[in-house]
Amino acid sequence: MAGLVTTLGSGAMTNSVHEIRDAGCILAIGTNTTEGHPVIGLEIKKAVDKGAKLIVANPREIDLVRWADLWLRHNPGTDVALLMGMMNVIVDEGLLDSTFIEERCENFDTFKESLKDFDLDTVERITGVPKNQIVEAALIYATNKPSTLLYAMGITQHSHGTDNVIATANLAMLTGNIGKPSTGVNPLRGQNNVQGACDLGALPNVYPGYQAVADPTIREKFETAWGCSLNPSPGLTLTDMFEAISKGQIKAVYLIGENPVLSDPDINHIKESIKALEFLVVQDFFLSETAQMADVVLPTATFAEKDGTFTNTERRVQRVRKAIEPVGDSKPDWWITCQIAQRMSAKGFEFETPSQIMDEIASLTPSYGGISYNRLENGGLQWPCPTQEHPGTPILHTERFARGKGHFVPLEYKPPKELPDDEYPLILTTGRSLFHFHTGTMTRKVKGLNILLEEGPLEINPSDASALGIVDGEMVKVVSRRGEIVAKAKITEVSPAGVVFLTFHFAESSANLLTNPVFDPVSKIPEFKVCAVRVERTH
Repeated sequence: MAGLVTTLGSGAMTNSVHEIRDAGCILAIGTNTTEGHPVIGLEIKKAVDKGAKLIVANPREIDLVRWADLWLRHNPGTDVALLMGMMNVIVDEGLLDSTFIEERCENFDTFKESLKDFDLDTVERITGVPKNQIVEAALIYATNKPSTLLYAMGITQHSHGTDNVIATANLAMLTGNIGKPSTGVNPLRGQNNVQGACDLGALPNVYPGYQAVADPTIREKFETAWGCSLNPSPGLTLTDMFEAISKGQIKAVYLIGENPVLSDPDINHIKESIKALEFLVVQDFFLSETAQMADVVLPTATFAEKDGTFTNTERRVQRVRKAIEPVGDSKPDWWITCQIAQRMSAKGFEFETPSQIMDEIASLTPSYGGISYNRLENGGLQWPCPTQEHPGTPILHTERFARGKGHFVPLEYKPPKELPDDEYPLILTTGRSLFHFHTGTMTRKVKGLNILLEEGPLEINPSDASALGIVDGEMVKVVSRRGEIVAKAKITEVSPAGVVFLTFHFAESSANLLTNPVFDPVSKIPEFKVCAVRVERTH
């Protein structure tokens, strides 16, 4: 399975978005799809209209629950137990795909033995999901093929997020729901070109195309092409960087299109780290909260003011075409970076057009080898697309996994790092709104969107509100071990008892002042989805 998890680690969907409408079953876990990915949400609704069974696994009563055949309201951070419990039922009921497992997978016997730790009584106790619902979910997923699994940051943003992803891969392999139309494990990316950024080297351990920095043959290829010596050691992740800044190991940062002062956990620590820098450059097209702390701000062009490509969540590389000239002194990102490199006497940055950059990408990145601006004029292409004649790849793993055979991985349940106690009796989980995007750098400048949602309320269950004497619409204080904010209370049964919810779009009530910076040891993604808080009246 390492081959499958390698792909999932890059966040890539194994299948295509349009296939969702033809699924027999959809398991949507850790994704508020209609708000975070509304176009894909429409595909889910189309599938349901055509008769697909929909299972929604989410602690909150999200809008998608209205279309669901079954809603699993599990406790935040218990996804591994829920998925392993479903797999235990599938094995016990003989609903596994024995032929697929025999031909395409390995380590099944060891994995099967590990399922004994996830009997229904144990899983119900951990997850809070009744045993009969766990059984029902397992039977629906295993018997209504083709089954597709969708997840988003409700799976990855945990201190055990890698285990969560592996559990989804185990489930798909167990039932043979991988490598076929309308099946697969399909991570929904959080921003429009996150996939492209990861594909093209914006990760500390790989060059473009997920080619390992530590591999001497690969490193030599890039050294030859770029005419330089490259460090054989992987770099730092974002979470590691801020730790290194706070220790004085990093003195300067060049930040492009990122707003960690709102998007990273434990914001107070982030601000302290930024203040400790000797030099901060921010390249952005609005003066974000982070840009306001910069020594130099480089104004960059928006998507409408430049040529380029985006790679979306289904691995589709698509052209972006300049519609208007850049406003003011703003310039395209690629041009700014090349100009700085040339002024630092770096070689290989003499590009005159972004299409030349794509040609270099194709020459060094096997999965993008057949992609050029000329080909993209006729529509997008899904990687891997290794040659100019290749049509692109709508479905991954059709005949074999990247490592050969898929490897089943036994898992243990690991609770979130911070659970409620007497001092902080509630769980805070975070997410997005349909009306705003990420840290609001763009969307909060749109008058109409601010009319639809002008602030970030604290969603709280009626039973918790009653116990605290809170009425709907009053301002409340939310406190964690890292900070406190004030937000307007919104009393709603969307959040279960014991769980409160905030978006992170609003600087005035930023959830990430509260969130826990602990992170998954493999992916280094922080545990945004679970931290302990208390809620107090402000008067």
